[in-house]
Amino acid sequence: METITISTEFIRLQDLMKLANMVSSGGEAKVLIQDGQVEVNGEACLQRGKKLRPGDTVTFQSRDYAIAYAT
Repeated sequence: METITISTEFIRLQDLMKLANMVSSGGEAKVLIQDGQVEVNGEACLQRGKKLRPGDTVTFQSRDYAIAYAT
């Protein structure tokens, strides 16, 4: 599992996908999310603006990403 660190209270799903280099653009993230190809905490998520906080996990293309605060 790859850990993505954030320094803010939350990060939106599409922004996380760009930050973690899962996609090359917000438009690509939008299509993949709306197509049901992204899971948040084990469930398909269709909201590209979903707020993710430390403790949440994202699964995309059989890879898991954990959200954590930067220390």
